[in-house]
Amino acid sequence: MTSKTVCITQEGPANALALNKDNSQVVIAGRNVFKIFTLMEDRFEESCNLRVGKNLNLNFSCNDVAWNLIDDHILATAATNGAVVVWNLNKSSRSKQEHVFIDHKRTVNKVSFHMTEPMWLISGSQDGTMKCFDLRIKEATKTFYSNTESVRDVQFCPHQPHTFAAVSENGHVQQWDLRKHDRYFQHFTAHSGPIFACDWHPETNWLATASRDKTIKVWDLSVKPSCDYTIHTIASVGRIKWRPQRKYHIASCALVVDCSINVWDIQRPYIPFASFNEHKDVPTGVAWRGNPQSFLSTSRDCTLYHHVFKDASRPASKANPQGIALSPIGDVAYACKVNVNMPSTVKQLTNIIRKTPASNDTFCMASSVMHRFVVNIPRDPTWFKICAEGYILTGKLKDICDHNAAVASNAGRNDVSIVWNIIKTLYTNPLGAILKTPPTVSKEDIVNTLNLGQMVKVSALDQSNPGHENDIKSLQGEAPTSATSGGDDETETDDTPENLNFISSILPSYRKSFLGHKGQPKGDFLFGDSEFEPISTDYSTGYIQNMINDDSDWTLPKEAFPLRHEIKDRSPPPEQFPNHSPEINDDSVSVMVDDQPCQLIVTAIPKPSFWDPTHLIEEALKHHAALRDIQTSASVLIALGEKRKGLNIDIPIQEHWLLEYIDLLGRFKLWNVTTQIIQSAWIPSIAQLNQQSTTIHACCLTCTKPLQRAAWLCDRCHSSKHALCSICHQVVRGLYAWCQGCTHGGHVMHLKEWFRSNRQCPTGCGHVCEYI
Repeated sequence: MTSKTVCITQEGPANALALNKDNSQVVIAGRNVFKIFTLMEDRFEESCNLRVGKNLNLNFSCNDVAWNLIDDHILATAATNGAVVVWNLNKSSRSKQEHVFIDHKRTVNKVSFHMTEPMWLISGSQDGTMKCFDLRIKEATKTFYSNTESVRDVQFCPHQPHTFAAVSENGHVQQWDLRKHDRYFQHFTAHSGPIFACDWHPETNWLATASRDKTIKVWDLSVKPSCDYTIHTIASVGRIKWRPQRKYHIASCALVVDCSINVWDIQRPYIPFASFNEHKDVPTGVAWRGNPQSFLSTSRDCTLYHHVFKDASRPASKANPQGIALSPIGDVAYACKVNVNMPSTVKQLTNIIRKTPASNDTFCMASSVMHRFVVNIPRDPTWFKICAEGYILTGKLKDICDHNAAVASNAGRNDVSIVWNIIKTLYTNPLGAILKTPPTVSKEDIVNTLNLGQMVKVSALDQSNPGHENDIKSLQGEAPTSATSGGDDETETDDTPENLNFISSILPSYRKSFLGHKGQPKGDFLFGDSEFEPISTDYSTGYIQNMINDDSDWTLPKEAFPLRHEIKDRSPPPEQFPNHSPEINDDSVSVMVDDQPCQLIVTAIPKPSFWDPTHLIEEALKHHAALRDIQTSASVLIALGEKRKGLNIDIPIQEHWLLEYIDLLGRFKLWNVTTQIIQSAWIPSIAQLNQQSTTIHACCLTCTKPLQRAAWLCDRCHSSKHALCSICHQVVRGLYAWCQGCTHGGHVMHLKEWFRSNRQCPTGCGHVCEYI
């Protein structure tokens, strides 16, 4: 029965299955099913139903089943009521139940027969005990106490006849000797969660364990337990079984979520070597048919499958054979698919690395090769020490940023230097607005003030207008001089340097007039045919606030300047005088403009919205922390001072950055810088680090008891031998130095002189001391 995958459905789910010694029959057992099937070429054939009889009690509800490996007619089951039941298939009666052991107090999780002694049966229970039964005398001969809450699996070792392994829900593995039931001879913690299954390797002294922590671990128990391989799965693992004739292959079933049966190559722990996806619910048992190409499985979906390996899916063939990774120090690792265009040397190297496997399972071989490119730069992070010692973190932010940018640049950290310059730009440069005067405009243009921050356009009139000088004087608050009347008079053009200087001198007055200060004329319009230079006004935060809070009247008058004469309109529009009233003289008309409406009324100044750079700073600090450049993140936080309160960075994260930076400074022995960081810290847990005392606990060399009060006299044995100088043999009452290896010491000056020319301890103990 090795040609194709075969399935049979049952009336209930099975919890376990087992094969007989020649792999021709399989038994499945569960809460409501207990049957034996014969394996035919293309089907299952039911040969025996053991769930028969008048009294179908909990002895028939099975957690596990085991087939005797020597006597083919003996079976054993672990019942949910704490019973271990032995079944004899050679009994002539309808009921095949041979004997019931009721030694356990709680549910039995596992039963296992010895590989060479057919009458030895061991069980593991929820009550935390393991019992060894002798089927000849029909009683439990030995009880093993694991001192744990429950034992989930027990397995006899195939390499040592008197040894078995037990795994518990507390994540521990114990090895026991059948001849010494009082205590295990080996114990270690294998997983961080409950262990549900274990299995001995058939060839080597490896033990595989499966746990709720979603890992399968392979332990080498030859000498001292060591975890040689770890497989990472997507769910808790409930069953495992080594694949025959394949040293590195193991099959696993998940406890929840995953319905697949995966076969793993322990040398490739993240992608299954093969996967079988026939079951629709979580598998509960798996057993190999003595060869690596077929196995059987049962599941909660009430099915029993016979799988052939050629029908397996190939997860490794779907993996991306290409990838790239960048290390923090600049090295690049690149994996690419092997193709025909690859250089011959690389192909030869790849063929050497990928040896042809001895088996015929070739469909999941890796098809990529990895290259590593190393940056040829010094690896010693001297820049860290240079920056740590050179940075200043207190004072004016502008000075801090300038200084630290220069230090980072000198240390070769140009990227960090740019960070400091950007922070200076964002936090220390005042915001401003610019008032510009446009080039020459027509007489009809007037000032159009829309809102704060926009351009203010100033109209320029020809200086041929009489009274131009008086207009300027009126802006300055002086009395205007007399001017000739009549629109035909002309004056000289004011484009001399003296007039330009005069214009520049009135700009402050003009600016005050624009701001509406009291005592200045309300007119905002300046006239003349000279083009003024642009007027710029800096709008700092206080400046804008003063403007917003100013109660001055911003209503423009009817005219921007006092009228000097009547405005004569010689050519009115036709639509204004359609009938040519006889009262109006065609030659000249005087029009008074006293009742003209106001041109512009400013009732409120909108508050300007400024750009907030805090989000940019937050992302930059988190980016450098992710790159392990914790020095920059911590230093910028400290330098910002009170401005850091606006950052949306949690206090625990800030504390973590500072503590990590302090730890790095300690590794470089930069104690002074560490003290500065602690003093500048705003987090209480860090600021109190300098207030914690450092205590070194010493012990007496005579009685080995801790010293209580005095540092040179023991309160218990009253010996001062531990405080004697190893060179002058006198009691050291001042500063005492000692070797942490051999504990011998003495006066600092004596030891300093000794280790100038010697390496070994002056007491003659033979220890090679290191004097720092």
